[in-house]
Amino acid sequence: MSSPLPTDLACKELVELVTNYLEQALSLEEQTRFEHHLTMCTGCKEYLRQIRSTIDISRKLAEHALPPTVQNELLTVFRRWKAG
Repeated sequence: MSSPLPTDLACKELVELVTNYLEQALSLEEQTRFEHHLTMCTGCKEYLRQIRSTIDISRKLAEHALPPTVQNELLTVFRRWKAG
């Protein structure tokens, strides 16, 4: 098995970089590696599409649109996740 080229990006790395990519906070080299990976990996391309879709949908939500019980549940789940 050959070792990956320095320009290769693993799917796990892409997932870790997706926020910085969307915020345009990657170096030119990282952005190039990221976009190159997307040309070859349909799974990561779909993952990025889903993340963008989630962001777009969440922008349409208003805090007051959620019932208080749902707000509390979401905050509880987030706090548990954050506490790890």
